[in-house]
Amino acid sequence: MESAIKHISKIALITVVLFTVLINFAAGQSVFVGKAGAEGKVLRKYVEPSELKKIVEFPVDSIWIIDVRSEKAWLNGHIPTAKSFPSGTILNRLNEIPKDQYLIMYCTVGGTVKIVSKKLRKAGYKRYINWGGLSRWEWEKETGMK
Repeated sequence: MESAIKHISKIALITVVLFTVLINFAAGQSVFVGKAGAEGKVLRKYVEPSELKKIVEFPVDSIWIIDVRSEKAWLNGHIPTAKSFPSGTILNRLNEIPKDQYLIMYCTVGGTVKIVSKKLRKAGYKRYINWGGLSRWEWEKETGMK
């Protein structure tokens, strides 16, 4: 009997996890959205697109929006004020990103930011959050170089 209860509990847990993933996928939101570094939790209020838009309209020096997609993708359209640090080159450019800077990072769906976040954490960064994918940005995108 106890083994049957454990089995049912595992099935229920798996069902809840899969349901959560499905809901996030249907909403166009990565399950990684909102995942933050040790000191990045203060950025969670900017996970809502309308809150991030406020930062774009009224930039805050201590917060950078980082696009980790390829340079070509960035040139084709990015969140205004975002800085381009492609995932394949970011480790070679850490000297350009102060560790005391707050980072709101995005990519195509959020998975690449998860990988970049791990690399940043290992390099000593703590002030970052995964914003998810560019498709969450409902407003006009900036294109080309500045």
